[in-house]
Amino acid sequence: MAKEDDVPTSSFTDLARINVRGGDGGAGCMSFRREAFVPKGGPDGGDGGTGGSVCLACDPQLSSLVDYRFKHHFRAGRATHGQGARRHGRDGEDLVLKVPQGTQVRELDPTAMEPLYVIADLVTPGQRVCVAPGGAGGRGNIHFVTSVRRAPAFAEKGEPAREHWIELEMKLLADAALVGMPSVGKSSLIARMSAARPKIADYPFTTLVPNLGMVRAKSGLSFVVADVPGLIEGASEGRGLGHEFLRHIERSALILHVVDLTGGYEGRDPVADYRVINRELATHAETLAERPQIVVANKCDMPDVEDAAERLRIAAEADGRPFFTVSAVTGAGMDELVGACAREVHDLRAADSASDGSAELLDVAAERERRHRDRQIVVTREERHVWRVSGTDIERMVVQTDWENDEAVVYLQHRFERSGLNARLVEAGCVAGDEVRILGHAFEYEGEGADEAGGEDVLAPQPGDGTGEADGR
Repeated sequence: MAKEDDVPTSSFTDLARINVRGGDGGAGCMSFRREAFVPKGGPDGGDGGTGGSVCLACDPQLSSLVDYRFKHHFRAGRATHGQGARRHGRDGEDLVLKVPQGTQVRELDPTAMEPLYVIADLVTPGQRVCVAPGGAGGRGNIHFVTSVRRAPAFAEKGEPAREHWIELEMKLLADAALVGMPSVGKSSLIARMSAARPKIADYPFTTLVPNLGMVRAKSGLSFVVADVPGLIEGASEGRGLGHEFLRHIERSALILHVVDLTGGYEGRDPVADYRVINRELATHAETLAERPQIVVANKCDMPDVEDAAERLRIAAEADGRPFFTVSAVTGAGMDELVGACAREVHDLRAADSASDGSAELLDVAAERERRHRDRQIVVTREERHVWRVSGTDIERMVVQTDWENDEAVVYLQHRFERSGLNARLVEAGCVAGDEVRILGHAFEYEGEGADEAGGEDVLAPQPGDGTGEADGR
């Protein structure tokens, strides 16, 4: 008797969650040129390298996300520190993870593990998107020379890379999708239409994973058809097996709605089945209710199905949908169905291509969105006179500051002012004397215009700050 562990598991995986982290940036160097016969050589500290990034690349050779079924943590290479004599640190090595076509990438909330927003949709071979950028390298002291600061004795630290969870969801890129109740003959149809050879048996839920097949019509047009597990009433709410694969219908240009004219073992009404599946599609996604659909009445070779076929034809035509009666067993009506599907898919794809125009490079668009999010400054009230400031760029300034160097802290005050932080604090209602917290550091707000009026810092570090524990975090 076979043990439970010996039961083979499917290699098809269409949903995965992974933890990604770029490499840490290298620290900048604080150094001065010291050579014979070169007095007061000046600063020559090199920059730290930029940490490696974790990127996703679209690979048409992959058919599932099985590579991420058991391994969930991925790290890019860290950078090296800068050195004297203007020697810059080496950048960290990027890590490229390959994903199949049709993979949607979403950011996950770190606590609830629920999707927050879509990072990218990888549908074209070769598309690539950065999901975990490496930490920025710290600048050496050669960058902080001014007309009044001739010998800056500080440099920036490297930025630690951010670690976060993302969700990968693969949606099949099929031109047409076969949908319908279990055991209506979808697998038999895809086997008849294409070279696909799915498992076919006379019991419900024979199909456990989606199947793809290439179909070529007599006209020379071709299209890809997908067969997904059968749907039942309540599938959009999680009932049955097909609910896990409803996502694969979303990208299809055309829906082939297969109905069993015999009503199956339960003797169901074909028209009622037709209505149930349409309701489930609409409940899952409103766009599916408006998706072009061809109604396919299967098993027309069975006796006493003429009345059911006529009633289903009337219902389909009332909804403005083409109707075909076919037999997956004998092949009756299959040529007409395949030809109609090929023409419909060709017209739909041509219309999509015309409306898309020239698509922007995914990397460019994703990077622009990321930079926009990084520049945002969020101010929230934690207590009556205590405020919390968050934002990637602001936090990066803090973590790259050497808090044991007074010059570096003073330089941070000027960066705060230039970033617009003061204006955001005033807008939120912060007043002089309030405490402002950024990461593990606390500052005292000196009030609007303090820097211009009296030479005071707008945000002054509180006494004893710099340990990273000023606010108890």
